[in-house]
Amino acid sequence: MFKPKFSLPSEALNRADADVWAVSTRAHELADKGEDVIFLCVGDPNFDTPEPILDYTRARLGVGRTHYSPDAGEPVLRRAIATIESKVSPHPCSADDVVVFPGGTNAIYSVLACLLNPEEEIVIPEPMYIGYVPICDALRLNVKRVACPAEDNFAFDVESIKAAIGDETRVVMINTPVNPTGAMATPEQLRELAAYCRERDVWLVSDEMYSMITFARRHTSLRTAAEHLDNVVVIDGLSKSHAMSGWRLGWAVAQGELVERLAQWAGATMFGCPQFIQEAAAFALEFDGYFVEQMRSAYEKRRELIVERISNMPGLSCYAPDAGMFVMVDVSQVAESGEAFASALLDAERVSVLPGAPFGPSAVNHVRLTLAADEADLRRALDRIEHFVTSDNRQAG
Repeated sequence: MFKPKFSLPSEALNRADADVWAVSTRAHELADKGEDVIFLCVGDPNFDTPEPILDYTRARLGVGRTHYSPDAGEPVLRRAIATIESKVSPHPCSADDVVVFPGGTNAIYSVLACLLNPEEEIVIPEPMYIGYVPICDALRLNVKRVACPAEDNFAFDVESIKAAIGDETRVVMINTPVNPTGAMATPEQLRELAAYCRERDVWLVSDEMYSMITFARRHTSLRTAAEHLDNVVVIDGLSKSHAMSGWRLGWAVAQGELVERLAQWAGATMFGCPQFIQEAAAFALEFDGYFVEQMRSAYEKRRELIVERISNMPGLSCYAPDAGMFVMVDVSQVAESGEAFASALLDAERVSVLPGAPFGPSAVNHVRLTLAADEADLRRALDRIEHFVTSDNRQAG
């Protein structure tokens, strides 16, 4: 009888914590049975991709842009990305500094695969994007987490990050703005951290997928803030800012030999991204101002609604995030954990939110609410949450 054997990366992913999406999975099962479930758990924009981008994509399909693409990406897209980087940064950026990938997650995986060997150390502040965990597991990395405490609104603490860097550290990876907290690193923090990492011969990788969804102030890229770029990698994409999550288009900006290695990796593992999608992305980056601002404004309005309502509910608290698509809600006064709260809320009120624990220990007493839901659904969900925390039969811990 055949006994299948699998690779260590596959085994690591197979052991991934199923509890991360347990509440969401149960919510979908209830919805499939006809239950009126309101989903506030995912970060997929609830906007359609803007129509001009769709029209341009159809046109590029019509002229046969459906063939193999260069390993590093189509020149027109790489030039568009480089132009944006050059406009906002004191450092000139060339198309030769850009490598295109099928999505930001793949860009992160590819960058880390090119920088780290199994068992080598990466430092990551937490709460952190859930998707980092399976990537690091698959690459068999030694992850050292640095807490950004809830009592400080999960703000970046550069001194703590620097203190975590040891002789074994090869990479520091940050996320600004942060999923899930919406925290943003300041230009001064980025400059200081980049300089310290360079002094220690450590790569600094910055995931900036929410760079265009900011409220309190404009985003500053690591590439803009850093004095030197030879140890700096910036990752970005269009999934969130342009409602193009299903198009799978992201990129990395770096310098020198790393760019060549990333292009080789992309060629060997993906063999390029679709031509018509890359050209549509270049079009989107050039003609995106109105659409991006409309979406950003809608997210800001939803943020204000959630923060106002939650802040007036007994036992719950939150702060207005500086950026991103989420609000973190502290449930420690009404539940033993975010997971207990999320599970009980789904049972009682049919609202699905994401527990904070999978993002890191700092968020264990929180749940994450998405801004990617229309205002009517948000209001209904908030009414249900208020009923839940004020009802006599609430069971959350």
